[in-house]
Amino acid sequence: MTTRLSDIADEAGVSVMTVSNVMNGKRARVSPATIEKVLGIAARLGYVPNIPARSLAANSSHIVAALVPVGENNSLLVSPHTVAVVGGMETHLRHHGYHVLLRGIEHEDQVAQTVRGWSLDGVVLVEFPDEQIDRLRVDTVPLVAIDSYSANPRAIGVRSDDDGGGRLAGKRLADAGHRRVLFAGPPYQGMGVVGQRWAGFREACLAAGLDPDDVGAVEVLTSFEDGRRLGLRLRHDHPGVTAVFATADHLAVGIMAGIAEAGGSVPGDVSVIGFDDLDFARYTTPGLTTIAQNMPAKVAEASRIVLDEIERGAGAGDGGREPVALDVHLVERGSVGPPRG
Repeated sequence: MTTRLSDIADEAGVSVMTVSNVMNGKRARVSPATIEKVLGIAARLGYVPNIPARSLAANSSHIVAALVPVGENNSLLVSPHTVAVVGGMETHLRHHGYHVLLRGIEHEDQVAQTVRGWSLDGVVLVEFPDEQIDRLRVDTVPLVAIDSYSANPRAIGVRSDDDGGGRLAGKRLADAGHRRVLFAGPPYQGMGVVGQRWAGFREACLAAGLDPDDVGAVEVLTSFEDGRRLGLRLRHDHPGVTAVFATADHLAVGIMAGIAEAGGSVPGDVSVIGFDDLDFARYTTPGLTTIAQNMPAKVAEASRIVLDEIERGAGAGDGGREPVALDVHLVERGSVGPPRG
């Protein structure tokens, strides 16, 4: 026999609405004792929610999509940063009674199609280029864009202080005595995440007295293998460079591997700084000095905003929310030292 909400309510001595709120994660107005009692009875009676029926009755799918841009036939979980964001988001939303739909997007038109096709309650955009977000025309559900500087009023940005992180990296290398440095990352011209990190880095280096011609930049994909290739050719392609600031940890670790493979050492021959402070940064040899962004806080903030917007019945971008920028800080390990000579 199927257990109903009313069966739990009768035994608990509370209303069906209270039981519904507990089972759907809306527990702000329910006492801890009642929550514990309702969940205990539900478990003992073997209650299993009828998700389609519940969604139909509430006019809500309880689904929030994590959408990630991908190329044709590419995996959407290549980036460790993406894995960390999606994993944290799923945990946070699950604890609030929501399911996460993870989907790769090859073209921005698919965003609107996914919203309609899955009757989504909200969308979190992960690592979307700002120019794609600028072109989005979705106004029926809340949109939260992680690491975005898009001017699209429909998308609420949640990001780290990228300019400040670049400044920390530039200052650290200049303070260590480096006079010829290199920035490594994807295309960096513009106002996006990478552009902000480059601008902060360059300004800090110039403020420390470095010659503008000695603050270089190279465009490279943010992957371990692309970093490794850069590290292998660093002496040949960028002679005289004694320090590199990579715009992502996995790129930085690849650069370190390439330098070692080419017969060099970190930080003896070249110092390296990353950005993110992902878990593996502490396990490299030497450990990776990096600009740490508070990933759990960023993911929690993005999840909180999308839930707030859903709760108040907001469509995309109609709440007038300002972008959220979270602080960063330098984590010192062993990959930065003074230049030789």
